[in-house]
Amino acid sequence: MRFVKNRYAVLVGFITLFLILSFFVRTALLIWAFPQAGLTFPAILTLYGKGFIYDTGVALFLTIAYGLYLLLLPQRLNNTVFNRVFTYTGFFLATMVLIFSFFAEFTFWGEYAGRFDFIAVDYLIYTYEVISNIHQSYPLPLLIGGVLLLTAFLTWLLHRRGVFRHSFHARTGFLHRLGIFAGLLALTIGHVLWVNNAWADKSKNRYGQELAKAGIYSFVSAYLNNELAYDKYYLLATEGAVFADIRNLLSGPDAHYLENGNSVYRHIADTHPVSTPNVIMVTIESFSADFMTRFGNQQYITPVLDSIAKNGILFTNMYATGTRTVRGMEALSLAVPPTPGQSIVRRKQNDNLTSVGGIFEAAGYESTFFYGGDGYFDNMNRFFGNNGYDITDRLRHKLVDDPITTRRTNIPDEAVHFENAWGVCDEDIYDAAIRSADEKYAAGKPFYDFIMTTSNHRPFTYPAGKINIPSGTCREGAVKYTDYAIGQFLQKIRQKPWFSNTVIVFVADHCASSAGKNDIEISKYHIPCIFYNVPGYAPQEINTMCSQIDIYPTLLGMLHWSYNSNLYGKNILDNSYQPRAMVSTYQKLGYLEPGKLLVLSPQQKVACYNWDSHKDEQRPAQLDSTLLKHAIANYQSAYTLFKTGGMKQRS
Repeated sequence: MRFVKNRYAVLVGFITLFLILSFFVRTALLIWAFPQAGLTFPAILTLYGKGFIYDTGVALFLTIAYGLYLLLLPQRLNNTVFNRVFTYTGFFLATMVLIFSFFAEFTFWGEYAGRFDFIAVDYLIYTYEVISNIHQSYPLPLLIGGVLLLTAFLTWLLHRRGVFRHSFHARTGFLHRLGIFAGLLALTIGHVLWVNNAWADKSKNRYGQELAKAGIYSFVSAYLNNELAYDKYYLLATEGAVFADIRNLLSGPDAHYLENGNSVYRHIADTHPVSTPNVIMVTIESFSADFMTRFGNQQYITPVLDSIAKNGILFTNMYATGTRTVRGMEALSLAVPPTPGQSIVRRKQNDNLTSVGGIFEAAGYESTFFYGGDGYFDNMNRFFGNNGYDITDRLRHKLVDDPITTRRTNIPDEAVHFENAWGVCDEDIYDAAIRSADEKYAAGKPFYDFIMTTSNHRPFTYPAGKINIPSGTCREGAVKYTDYAIGQFLQKIRQKPWFSNTVIVFVADHCASSAGKNDIEISKYHIPCIFYNVPGYAPQEINTMCSQIDIYPTLLGMLHWSYNSNLYGKNILDNSYQPRAMVSTYQKLGYLEPGKLLVLSPQQKVACYNWDSHKDEQRPAQLDSTLLKHAIANYQSAYTLFKTGGMKQRS
């Protein structure tokens, strides 16, 4: 850095420092991921090459404003106290932010095995939960102190090497400065025009994609592409053909379409005697199927769920639609395919949709959404409150103009025995649901409850003395406590007069991680689902491939309900059911059938794979035209219906 002895010495020093630190971060992440990544030597060279270009782009974006400042600063002010204070302070603050962002990249990678994406954008918005989570997960004074010390050391190092002195004492003429700035500006504009985050995604290895990216670059890219227009970025068919195909896929002997054309709105008829039990759905945070002994886990951390699985109806081949809670909520409340970008739960114009809660409400039930945290997070309260549900959560935000506050109940302090950044412990949220059920039963009202748990989430803390793994130590402890709390919940409700007439559904919102070598790692979407206490049904296992979106069409079919539906799910037990599942990231839309996977991507790209479920291996295959037709029918029609209001309730 000594060779730059003009006014731009500090700017060049900062860029050089950023590139060196970025190299070390990328290398550390590569070492971390290497045992699972399956990267070849040429792939590693490629990711470093692409990474250098992304890092250079970030460095240019961060310094272009300072470059303009140096261009316009008069020579007589270059060695003044003002410029020295401004430069040292700006360098220190910028370096401190970089050091903290690099630390954040390691924590984010540990949770998601990827660079910053939409999740990181969400976390920036919901600061209370995130700051509390960081505080409870890490020794914050040591973290902040370490960031400050490292920043001070790097600032001193550049000072020691004369970088600041060269900048302050330089007499760089205006034309020379103009030439340097013009070069910086040209490189910056060129990067904007010819490089984007999708370039990294050309690798066929997901780890290769993520390691090539730069965290800050990926964060900004995610922020600017929060919602992807399917009709702009993905392969399309004519709308007439799409809706003809999806109506054919959703048809069945009990389904009668109520509208013609671009609609899936239909009446599901059942002539058998109807059963109307209460229904409680326990949605378990981040719960992969392979946590359970039934699916091969040897740690024996889910004795309760394994017992329930033997005494209930276990779906052994069910897949989540996505990798985030709001995506699971979308599937479980609306039973629709995931559309690219954010979940419908997070979007505008998502009120008065044809929801599962609305179907129960139309049948005379009281539908309630229970959440242990503040349902303001991820727009949950507004979504559920405007789609047929009452709300019970841990009140932190109360918006004056929020129409759902009149349907919102707070979990009071005296009912909370343990709480962390994400909300009350699972035992406390179950107790809130039990109190509500008692009240509704006493009033003679049938109920449908959607319970969202939070304990199986970092920082993995829970009440002391409940299990033999100390709180806050590991994911396995959180899983075991989650299982323990379910056992306590069942023990309590078995004593209730309403239990004999209550079905309980246990299902995960998504898996604990989505990391893998492939764009869509299918095994990281495999979740458990159990129907418990269903009247008239003996314990059994159902091995048919299916999706979260099929849960309520199947349950309502077992109960012999007749209802109007916009749901994309189907009754798995119906003879017309064809095994399939939809699995997605924010950009990649996967359509899965036994042994086959088709992935739709931006730029109208399509990839087809043969999938060996036993080895969890994907091999490129020739395009399957039928699979492509089914995928487009589901994803394009769902996008169109949401955008045009076709998912709305009918009056």
